Amino acid sequence: MLSRRRFLKTAAAFPAVVPASALGRNGRAAPSNRVTVGCIGTGWQGENNVKSFLEEPGAQVVALCDIDARHLENALTQVHARYQNKDCAAYRNFEELLARPDIDAVVLSVPDHWHGIVSVAAARAGKDIYGEKPLAQNWAEGRAICDAVRRYGRVWQTGSWQRSVAQFRMACELVRNGRIGKVHTAEVGLPGGLPDWDNLGNQDRPVPPPRHLDYERWLGPAPEAPYCPARVHKTWRWNLDYGGGMLMDWVGHHVDTAHWGLGFDETGPVEVEGQGEFSLASRVWNAPEKFRVTARYANGVTLKISGGYEDFRRGAKWIGDEGWIWVDRSGIEAEPRRVLTSVIRPGEVRLEVSPGHHRQFLECVLSRRRTIAPPEVALRSATPGYLGLISILTGTRIRWDPVRQQIVGNTAAERLLARPMRSPWSLPV
Repeated sequence: MLSRRRFLKTAAAFPAVVPASALGRNGRAAPSNRVTVGCIGTGWQGENNVKSFLEEPGAQVVALCDIDARHLENALTQVHARYQNKDCAAYRNFEELLARPDIDAVVLSVPDHWHGIVSVAAARAGKDIYGEKPLAQNWAEGRAICDAVRRYGRVWQTGSWQRSVAQFRMACELVRNGRIGKVHTAEVGLPGGLPDWDNLGNQDRPVPPPRHLDYERWLGPAPEAPYCPARVHKTWRWNLDYGGGMLMDWVGHHVDTAHWGLGFDETGPVEVEGQGEFSLASRVWNAPEKFRVTARYANGVTLKISGGYEDFRRGAKWIGDEGWIWVDRSGIEAEPRRVLTSVIRPGEVRLEVSPGHHRQFLECVLSRRRTIAPPEVALRSATPGYLGLISILTGTRIRWDPVRQQIVGNTAAERLLARPMRSPWSLPV
């Protein structure tokens, strides 16, 4: 565990790498062309992101932040081992890391209920941002992130990394270029269920929080609630105060892919209807264990999302009047099979080829161009999930205006686009 003395000592050790922000974004005058990076949230997915940026020659991880001392200690050890020095600083509060003028970019791997506050604060602090999916815990905070990124002129990459994988790009290009004719339906298969009950689910009784975790700060803007192991870290996403279950956990992957193939990056559904089943086994987990969501679009396309029912194969599938294409992390299939050997001809739609999701972000930090997964696209991809969850919770069909991006004629549902924040927390202005 990190002691207070050790925290102060490591926080005082600034890196020797000159930040790109101080040298011009082309980096030509720099002795090192690396982007200085601070990582906020270092457990589980945060640890994966730390490792990914440590492997990038264009990045230098100079600071870490986590409210769990064990997570922080583990990540700090990895950074020091990778660089063979002890220059990386450690913080318990993200505000201290954001205050450092020598940090170009931050990597945000915090629970969904923290996305809005930390993301807006990072943009206001002049940092470029790699932020995890989904964009935010709720639609309104996702909208606030988009506005802040635009207002402060920041570069943003959402962790929807399937956009940087060749088979997903290939599938989307084939769909976009009409290889299966006119698409009328897209099917998205997502995981459902709850975490392993024997492993953690039975740990849902209140107990004193461990000394290595700042639990009050972990709760942050969420409602006051007693600590129990089933509430925090990996399983927080099954509580609607912090996340949105498997629907919102995966919407930034396979629904994002479905939208990409359909060309829906700048639009959304006009109607969404959902149904879900809830488990009564846990005192903490209250997200739908199983769910079905149907989203209809103005051009006649229907997007069907299913989790826990095994209605569809895991992944994204587009169905047209001349065949279908399916893609997942395990591969790509099509009917007719000859579609997969089709060549994209000059003049047809070609999607951006990414050198890798983390690397593409770093390149955009230097060039100041748009990333492959900007926040506006992430919000559009998550919108069927937000609206589907709202439909499940209210038992109503949601009409949506994709131009104004607002719910039509349903006040109760409209209120669920946002959430109150526990005092003293609020979105930075």
